Amino acid sequence: MEEQYNNLKQGERGAWLSIIVYILLSAGKLAVGYWTNSEALLADGLNNTTDIMASIAVLVGLRLSQKPPDLDHPYGHWRAETVASMIASFIMMTVGLQVLYNAVKSLMNFQEIQMPDTIAMWVALVSAGIMYGVYHYNRRLGERIQSQAVTAAAQDNLSDAWVSIGAAVGIAGAQFGLPWLDPVAAFIVGLMICRTAWGIFSVASLNLTDGFDETELDLLRQTIEEMPEVKALTDIKARAHGNRVLVDVVIQVNPQLTVLESHRITENIEEKMHREHNILNVHVHVEPL
Repeated sequence: MEEQYNNLKQGERGAWLSIIVYILLSAGKLAVGYWTNSEALLADGLNNTTDIMASIAVLVGLRLSQKPPDLDHPYGHWRAETVASMIASFIMMTVGLQVLYNAVKSLMNFQEIQMPDTIAMWVALVSAGIMYGVYHYNRRLGERIQSQAVTAAAQDNLSDAWVSIGAAVGIAGAQFGLPWLDPVAAFIVGLMICRTAWGIFSVASLNLTDGFDETELDLLRQTIEEMPEVKALTDIKARAHGNRVLVDVVIQVNPQLTVLESHRITENIEEKMHREHNILNVHVHVEPL
């Protein structure tokens, strides 16, 4: 349990890194975007402002997840991390729709579109490189500590890198006498923001409603059925609880076994599930065959 709390504290580093980088990039993009008349860079900057709020939500969720169990939360506060991911998806979707609206509005007023300056393209490219580095850091951190929120933040970081590349392409195209490419790039940016938001929302909502991947559940089932002392596996359920997975199992064993022998089988199951699938919480109910 202490290891899990330590993992959450490590996850805060990724959230703080994202917050600091997003503040710097959003300020730079919005300033340069207004100065160079680039719709795409402005959209990219607005995207990063939502990322600031989303990263703060992730940070708050990680902090709340570290609270120990109490009377109202006997299983702990681990799902605060998942709630934070869902809040982040709402923020991202709201801004993504706003970016789409502004891009369509600019395209409808085609004659008023102004060609952006080349510096906007370089700002977007440098931003893409920075975000790609942040993505790699958070992805490795999320995998190491098995954090949904940090992994979602990493997906957002990668999306932001591609958004900046798309903005740079649109700005570059505008330099070749195609000014409409800038708002088109902004429209694509909006779509990518919405797509990322939907992906994060889908995973968070699945976990909050006790959904679980069927393929992964089959792997857990197979691991237990392969144990010779387990005569039959009659039921298995699993659900995500923050960065933990809770598993409930009903097995049938030789009715001649003593209580102590049956208990050892449950301990073997718990140890094997932890060793092969890194699952720390397994509740095993034993029945006679």
